[in-house]
Amino acid sequence: MTTKEKPATKHTTTHQKTVAPQLATVTDLTQDEVQAVSNVVNPLIADAFALYTKTKNFHWHLSGSHFRDYHLLFDKQAEDILESIDVMAERVRRIGGTTIRSIGQVSQLQTIQDDNDEFVPAGEMAKRLMNDNAHCAQMLRAAITIADRNHDNGTSNALEDLLDQAERRKWFLFEIVQGKDNAG
Repeated sequence: MTTKEKPATKHTTTHQKTVAPQLATVTDLTQDEVQAVSNVVNPLIADAFALYTKTKNFHWHLSGSHFRDYHLLFDKQAEDILESIDVMAERVRRIGGTTIRSIGQVSQLQTIQDDNDEFVPAGEMAKRLMNDNAHCAQMLRAAITIADRNHDNGTSNALEDLLDQAERRKWFLFEIVQGKDNAG
């Protein structure tokens, strides 16, 4: 299993209801709409931090005959994931919400499971990352629906681009997992 078992309602109660006046960006969205979008995007940001860390972990701890190819692929994927964090956080701020402030908050919100195994074979790394990217794609689809429902087309459009990136990563990893050398 690649995701933590957390109650579905956890994410809807973790974001503060009030925003400091200095951070309350002017928007035509209602406070409830801002809250709904912030509540769904912040866990995506936490998952991106967790997936970035896992991808870099695997990038650093690769071994085997596919070392160079996987090393380069994982590094590129980690870079793309890291860039997505700023995109999402700035969307939350643009609409007057607030976003993640600490690693502790990332830990509270993330649904991507950490990976602290001493050794993971390269094929298993690809499989775990494929599953995590599939999970992120699923979460992004749900967040797009919520952003649309709350009249935030800007966030919806940004998340659609990130969904396309997650699906591309998942596709590349899927093709690796299909190889006979990577059965497990």
